[in-house]
Amino acid sequence: MARQGTGALLGSGTLGFPPQNLARVVVWEWLNEHGRWRPYSAAVCHHIENVLKEDARGSVVLGQVDVQLAPYIIDLQSMHQFRQDTGTMRPVRRNFYDPSSAPGKGIVWEWENDNSSWTPYDMDICITIQNAYEKQHPWLDLSSLGFCYLIYFSSMSQMNRQTQRRRRLRRRMDLAYPLTMGSIPKSQSWPVGSSTGQPCSCHQCLLVNSTRAASNAILASQRRKLYAGTGTVPVRQSSTFAGATLWPSAGGTAKGEAPRVPAGAFGCSQSTPSTVQLPGLNNLNRPGTQRGAGSSARTAVPPGVPALPVKNLNGTGPVHPALAGMTGILMCAAGLPVCLTRAPKPILHPPPVSKSDIKPVPGVSGICRKTKKKHLKRSKNPEDVVRRYIQKVKTPPDEDCTICMERLVTSSGYEGVLSHRGIKPELVGKLGKCGHMYHLLCLVAMYNNGNKDGSLQCPTCKAIYGEKTGTQPPGKMEFHLIPHSLPGYTDSKTIRIVYDIPTGIQGPEHPNPGKKFTARGFPRHCYLPDNEKGRKVLKLLIVAWDRRLIFTIGTSNTTGESDTVVWNEIHHKTEFGSNLTGHGYPDPNYLDNVLAELLAQGVSEATLKD
Repeated sequence: MARQGTGALLGSGTLGFPPQNLARVVVWEWLNEHGRWRPYSAAVCHHIENVLKEDARGSVVLGQVDVQLAPYIIDLQSMHQFRQDTGTMRPVRRNFYDPSSAPGKGIVWEWENDNSSWTPYDMDICITIQNAYEKQHPWLDLSSLGFCYLIYFSSMSQMNRQTQRRRRLRRRMDLAYPLTMGSIPKSQSWPVGSSTGQPCSCHQCLLVNSTRAASNAILASQRRKLYAGTGTVPVRQSSTFAGATLWPSAGGTAKGEAPRVPAGAFGCSQSTPSTVQLPGLNNLNRPGTQRGAGSSARTAVPPGVPALPVKNLNGTGPVHPALAGMTGILMCAAGLPVCLTRAPKPILHPPPVSKSDIKPVPGVSGICRKTKKKHLKRSKNPEDVVRRYIQKVKTPPDEDCTICMERLVTSSGYEGVLSHRGIKPELVGKLGKCGHMYHLLCLVAMYNNGNKDGSLQCPTCKAIYGEKTGTQPPGKMEFHLIPHSLPGYTDSKTIRIVYDIPTGIQGPEHPNPGKKFTARGFPRHCYLPDNEKGRKVLKLLIVAWDRRLIFTIGTSNTTGESDTVVWNEIHHKTEFGSNLTGHGYPDPNYLDNVLAELLAQGVSEATLKD
């Protein structure tokens, strides 16, 4: 195996700064949800360094150099990246590497992801790959870095040692990362000392200062959990409001002593540093790591202090995360005390259940349904399908056809676009159930644009004619009874539904035929109460599954990923023992709501009698 690269987090007396007069490459990185530090591009790093030289306490608007990063701001004092539209905050750091390493030469190594775009490797991996490449090693094993991949330079590919899957990789030249010499001047040390002046009230300062306060509170909460068993609680001090605390502790605060913080809650307030900041010391590349003196004494938060759950700032609460984040920001900026509390975790799954305790659902035959890639039901031709459900109108009213937006008394807007034997562009028909009228040619065009399954759906009232089917990929649906109760249904056992859909290739009915689709989060577990209405919902869900209506392939609202399996407008409860995400119990209206959603898909109680 090739020798690992020499790039690392360098330090001078544990400060994380290069020795005096020693040049180092600066790489700014952010911490993702998997605990990995991801590098910003060289252009973004140059931009951050330029702002740093001008104002060490300022903020960096990343959209000024990369339009894809327009929502993001970096607060240099709290060392956090803040996303303005969602309120999400992530730690950032300033890392150093040898000028002769890959970032110093502007060399970037990337792998091809599932969307056929290129993703850069973490910087330490990039440096390791470049070192092996320069030494002309034929291959490189990344297991020592915690990744089960082999890099083959001859084929420029990466292979997963477990699955044997190969991906392409590439080496490209980019802008070299910025260089720095020696330590940062004293005026640029972190955290910035207290000021006796009033905080600026401009929009940008309000945003940055209050973001800093919120991030300090979250960091303190995270560290308190980390050090829970040690008796020492490191506390990151805030410098948002200079000169005074927002509320005093119950017994007062001694000079030089950190204010005492209640368990599970942290106030966004100015506080006196718990340790003396030595001249020249700088926490630039160690976000929020100023250590507390070791006191863990706590007092209660004064009555009337509003609480904002941290979960909302992370985007997992029922309140829109941007609204929750900006509410806390504005209240902090206005000098109002806001307590950021750690939200309870959702209970997604029931206690373990043995196989002997799993029983069939009473009144429902079987315990599993499988679907294969069925051929779509096709009529002889689209005209036959349309004619089956409409009645010709000899004298149409003078109103719009809501498909082509032309008047019904004129020809269809699809005249010249579609040409179907026996259907003239001026012919108008009325749907039998709802009575809405359209050009026949427009209905044919609408049918051709859809699933072509022999059914028709009124574009005005959504009434379904025939049996509607969907585009759900092949998979398996299991259902059984478990001996546990859902909140709100303590007298009933629980019906558990397990959906499992593997990845595959899109068919002709999908958005991108022939292209691979992903299936994230499977198997998915869903829950219903074992009562009369719950069993009715299960029976209808089985019908919807057989008609391929539960899932479809599209773009995920949660991750933004395209060409992936997503829910198809029939809501399920995936949270077993709580309702923190809005997808759990108790929810007294859920069963009625899902029955209405099934009816909108053409799945009603009448289908159970057929």
